[in-house]
Formats: sequence, structure tokens, C-alpha cells
Amino acid sequence: MTDSIKTIPGLLAESRTIAMVGLSAKPDRPSHEVARYMQAHGFRIIPVNPTYAGTHILDEHCYATLTKAAEALQEEGVRIDIVDCFRKSDAIGPLADEAIAIRALCLWMQIGVINPAAAEKAQSAGLIVVMDRCIKIEHMNMR
Repeated sequence: MTDSIKTIPGLLAESRTIAMVGLSAKPDRPSHEVARYMQAHGFRIIPVNPTYAGTHILDEHCYATLTKAAEALQEEGVRIDIVDCFRKSDAIGPLADEAIAIRALCLWMQIGVINPAAAEKAQSAGLIVVMDRCIKIEHMNMR
């Protein structure tokens, strides 16, 4: 991992594929707004939400789990770089385990999502961890 990837601007510059766990199909939801913004700025957004599994959100197939998304993308030769979590803090533990298993670069927890144990586990496994920050805001601050 290069030193530049250890910073948020470096991470966003090097990453192309973001799995958004908890992405809503409803355009008025914050997750949808963030995903639409990131997609408009060149990132491939992979929806992960069991409620919408098998449908399409923002013209991308939605998967029930992060593992299923990673398996499908692997067939395309695509890796999930960032796992962006729009879930409650207590739901992050299993997502950290999945992010580690799929060898993501980063576990990102959105504003208000704080899980120190999951963060420590992911960090110990070599993932970059961003907690309690919005990926859209961070990207906008780079511009």
C-alpha cells in the first residue's frame, strides 16, 4: 500500500469501485444522494441491500450481501475498493468481517456510524478505516 492511499484524498484517488451497503433505491434518502454524486464523479457504485437484491439501483445490479457482490464482480475482473456503510453502528461487525474476507482496501463508516471494535478488527487486517465521515463531503473537500 502506498503512503498516498493512507490519506482520504489518496484513497479516493486510487479507488474506483465502492460497494454501498444499505444503499436505498429511494432518491430522497441520503445513501442514494451520496451514491449518485460519487457515480457522477467517476466511481462505480455497487448497491448492497437485501431489500432490493436482484433489482437495479442507479443502473447497477443490487446484491443481497457484500460477499455475493464481490463474487459477481470478480467474474468481471473488478475488485471492491471501498466498502461504504450506511448501516447502524451495531451492524458493522459482520460487515467488517466481509470487507476483510473480500480483501477490500477500506472500510468506510458514514457520519454517525461508529464501531471501534469493527474498526480495530479491519485495521488489524490491513484495511484503511474511515469512521463517522461522509465520503461525498470528503470528495467535495478535495475539489
